[in-house]
Amino acid sequence: MNTGFTLGVSLRCLLATAMLSACAFAHAGDPEANLVIRNHRFDPAELKIPANQRVKLTVHNQDDTPEEFESHQLNREKLVPPGSKVVIFIGPLKPGRYDFWGEYNEATAKGVVVAE
Repeated sequence: MNTGFTLGVSLRCLLATAMLSACAFAHAGDPEANLVIRNHRFDPAELKIPANQRVKLTVHNQDDTPEEFESHQLNREKLVPPGSKVVIFIGPLKPGRYDFWGEYNEATAKGVVVAE
């Protein structure tokens, strides 16, 4: 048995596994933020996130009616059925304020993402 060959194959497998793990970790490392829809309002109404990073935003609709997360500035539009959660990726964003609203309750469902 050629132990040098076996050791070389083992090291290559270990290196490949480490590289795949690093790639998976990079996606798992996205900052996360949570937004709740309750009584036809977004909570928090002002959501602070880190600038220049992609963010995983989870929107949980606790109302009995559907709502939509919509923002022209963020280029996002996502229906959130009643009692459910959706995930929306936003960014990376330059520092600033980005308005969003609920299309079904525009008078009350308003908010802003603040990238800083």
